[in-house]
Formats: sequence, structure tokens, C-alpha cells
Amino acid sequence: MVKHQPLQVYEKQVFVSLVTGIYGCRWKRYQRSQEDSSRWECTWFLLLCSSFLLLLFWAYFWLVAQNDFNEFNWSVYNRSGEWKDETIPLLASTTVGFSYITFLTILALFHVSLGQQLNLYWVHKIGVLATLVTTISGVVSVDDLWGDEWDILLVSLQSTAPFLHIGALATVTAISWLVAGYVVRRERSSFQMIILLIYILLLVALYLAPLTFTCPCIMDCHTLKPRPDVIGRRGAPMLAPENTMVSFNRALQHGASSLEADVALSVEGVPFLMRDSTLRRTTDVSKVFPSRQYEDASFFNWTELRSLNAGQWFLTSDPYWTVETLTARDRNRIRNQTVCSLVELLRLAARANSSVLLNIRKPPPQHPRSRNWFMDTMWAVQKAGISQKRVTWTPDTDRGRVRGFQQASHEKLSMAEIRQRGITSLTLHYSKASHKEIQEYLANNISVNVYPVNEPWLYSLLWCSGVPSVSSDAPQVLRKVPYPIWLMSQSAYNFIWITSDLVSLAIIFVIFGFQNYHMIRWRMSGMQNYNPEQIMLSAVNHRAGRNVNVMKEKLIFTDLNNGLSSTEELALHPENGHATYSRGGLSR
Repeated sequence: MVKHQPLQVYEKQVFVSLVTGIYGCRWKRYQRSQEDSSRWECTWFLLLCSSFLLLLFWAYFWLVAQNDFNEFNWSVYNRSGEWKDETIPLLASTTVGFSYITFLTILALFHVSLGQQLNLYWVHKIGVLATLVTTISGVVSVDDLWGDEWDILLVSLQSTAPFLHIGALATVTAISWLVAGYVVRRERSSFQMIILLIYILLLVALYLAPLTFTCPCIMDCHTLKPRPDVIGRRGAPMLAPENTMVSFNRALQHGASSLEADVALSVEGVPFLMRDSTLRRTTDVSKVFPSRQYEDASFFNWTELRSLNAGQWFLTSDPYWTVETLTARDRNRIRNQTVCSLVELLRLAARANSSVLLNIRKPPPQHPRSRNWFMDTMWAVQKAGISQKRVTWTPDTDRGRVRGFQQASHEKLSMAEIRQRGITSLTLHYSKASHKEIQEYLANNISVNVYPVNEPWLYSLLWCSGVPSVSSDAPQVLRKVPYPIWLMSQSAYNFIWITSDLVSLAIIFVIFGFQNYHMIRWRMSGMQNYNPEQIMLSAVNHRAGRNVNVMKEKLIFTDLNNGLSSTEELALHPENGHATYSRGGLSR
């Protein structure tokens, strides 16, 4: 008989050690605790969850914003004057930060489910704080530089909302295990009731969320309209330098039905193709005319423009990471490109039996041809020999002088204004053309062209909306979309929606019932009268094996409620290694 010297057996808890070790650098058992976490550590947990939600939003934004990466780089170029692919560091930092915070969040949830005290290691605290500050700075910077791009989030939800709803439903259903454990298996308090109420309200809102969805692709497949035509926006700028002959040829090769170009006017009145106001980005003007590289492109004469190389910059900067896919013959052809005239483009379109959309930029007031720009452009159209019905004119000025051309506008106008101006089509940014407005325009025989459309999900969404045509920087990508990515009838979606809600509700009831049953059974067993050390002693199975380490520790028993008295003894059975207390309170 040995007094107060019980054998304690500790099994290897590899998973718990790994979780607490990585999260809080608590690798040994005596470093861990199952007591309630302090308010300070709970604050860090809330900060971690907030960082995760913010990064989830940030990562989703950049995922759908891939459609406009070129527009983002162009906006940065207009501010800094230097062309760089700024999306690479943003995507890299977002990926690393999101992976890191997601991993820590999963570890924190494991702590909660295992009943371990939340103790975030100080190194991780610095990492969470740095990631949060960096993300907030990125959001503020994008809002300042590219504020209009937030609209793509609402547009993308028209395509992704049904799938995000299923994902959110699965996540909230899984969280019910933690909520039930906190609410059911603890003493009742007002804070627990608040947590339960918030969770119930979140569930109800999530179950009814599909009532607010507006998804054009939830429709009868028999009402789907023909595939939208693809207009090569500045040709195929992902495969060749924009606004060059090789770019327009590549667009036609990849199925573009029309071509779109930006038109400027030289100092002697020759219309040429150039998007920027200067020649720095897309030509070698800094080498040929270094003193004039910041000068407006319209103040160069045609001979000077023709002497510039308009293709080498594409091979050097590789703006779309596509140069490696080009053949040697394609690279040699691109290397020899020069500034393209409007006449060359129109003649190409005439030979290909294609149409052209012209975005004409009026020259500055001090330009020698500022009053004659319209006649100079008309002369180029006549010289090219293309039918005027195949030319769409987008400037809103001098419409009374334009006869025979297709009239278009970049503004979202009312039907009264459209009829008054004689407009036959609208060219709108995808964020400005809602599904309802598109249907109204089409019902009044007004054609709608949407730009820029570079991703299959956006193309599919607009296809379901009935858009006749889209302007794209990537006709080679849209060519591979023979059918909308997803299409579903209203009855089929209603079935999926209601079934998902019912399954989620059933799982949550089972989880709460299981937690409640487990708690009742635990209380009825009377084990709540023992201190944690006694419970551990009674639960351990003493079997010899490789995975069990047996060690002797001397217990110092202090004043414990319902504890052992000084006269109690622990009997050790040497034949089986089991321990029993003489009072019968604990036996094996």
C-alpha cells in the first residue's frame, strides 16, 4: 500500500501537441491548459477572424478582377508614367497572407473544439497584425486609384452567388458544432444566449438569401439567345501589340466578328491608331525623339510616326505573360511593327468582310486640324473603300454631320435621349449595364455592346443576359466558350436551394441534440464531482505498448471540494497496474 503516490499514465497526444505547438508554441502537456482563455487572447482571436474575413474579401476581389488587370496596369501607368505589371506583387502578397491567416484560423478553431486555451504565439501576433495592416492599406490604395472597380463585385455575384451560398451554408453548419459546445456544455449566461441568438439570425438570413439573388443564368435553356459576337478590342492585345496590324489579324484569326480601335489625328490630319495621349508606352519614341517623349502624340507628323517601332515594347515588357507562347516567326513580325493608320485598319476590315468600332479622340484646341478632324476622318473612311454601314461612330459630337454610319454612344441614356440623338447602339462598361436595362434596350431594338469582357464567367453572364456583342482583349479566350459556364432552370435551383437549407437544418439539430445528450450523460455519471486529475486517472487505460509512456509523479493534494481526505489511500495492484481508492470514489 502506497499513500498519495498514484501512477499517472500519459498517452501521446500528437495532434493536440501539433496544434498547440504551432499556434502558441506550447509543445508539452504541462504548458497547455483547458481553462477559459483570457480576454486579451480572445481579443487576438477576434482580430484573427477579422483578418481572415477581410482577406477572404480581398482574395475574392482580385479573383474576379482578373478581367481588368490590363486596365489596372494602365491606370497605374497614367499616374506613375512607368509601365509595370503591378498585379504580380499584389497577387503574391494576397496569396501568402491569405494562406497564412487561413492556417492560423483553422488552428484556432481546433483549439476551441478541443477545449484548449487560446494562446497565440507572439510571432504570429506580429504576423497577423502586419497582414491586417497591409491588407487595409491595399484596400485604401485600390479605392483611391481604382475605385470604380468595386462594381465588379456586385456584377460577379450575379454569377457566383448560388455557389457562394452553398459554401457559406456548409461553413455556418460546421460552425454549429462550436456554438453548440459553447452554449450547451456550459453554465447558462446572458452572453451565451446572445451568441445563440446571433447564430440563429445568421442562419435565417442565410436560408432566405436566395430570395435576393438576381442571376441571369437561372433561366430556361430554351430561351437562351445566340452567342454574343466578339469584338477585338485593339485587336488581340494579349497576343500582339495593341492597335497594330498583326494584332487585328490575330483577332480575326481567333473568331472576332468586328474590330475596335482608338483613333488620333496627326499634325497634318492623318488618322492613326493610338490609345495613349503620348507615345512612350507603345513605341520607341524615347530613343528616336528623346526630347519629345512626353509630347502629345497628335503633334507628330505622319512621317515621324511611321519611323517609330510599335512592336518591340511588347516583346520587352511582356504585359500579358504570353511572349513565350509565340513562335519565332510571330516575334519577328511583331518586332517590325510600326504605328498603324486608320486606312490600313479599314482596308483589312473590308477584305475580311468585318465591321469596325471607332473611338475617335478629338485633337487639342491648339492642334492645326482641331476644326477639321471630322472631315479628315471621313476622308480616311472613303479612301479605304469600306461600306459606311460597317463603321460604328462613337463620339457624341457632330452627330448631325454623320450620315450613313452606325450611331453609338458610351453613355447610358434614356430611351427618349436615344431616339432624339438617332443612336442605334450603346457601348457600355459591364458595370453600367444591368440585366434589367439590357432587356429594356433590346426590347426597343437598341443594340448593346459591353466592354471589357476577358473572362469566361463574365462572357457567360452577359450571354445569359442576351447581350448581342462584347468587346474583348482576349478573343482567343472567349473563343473557347461554346456555351455558358453554367445554366440552370428556376425549378432546379429552387430544389437545390430548399434541399440544402433542409439538410443544413437537420444537421444542426443533430449536432445540438448530440451535444445536449453528451452533457446530460456526463452530468448523470457524477464525474463532475471530481477534479480534472481524478478524471484523468479514471479514464486512462493502462496497457503496455509502444505508444504509452508510464511515469510516476507524486501528487500533492490540497483543499479540494469533494476531494480526498488525508486518510484515503490508493491501492496499487502490481499484477495489472490498476489503481483504486479505498473509499470507492474512484476505481479501475
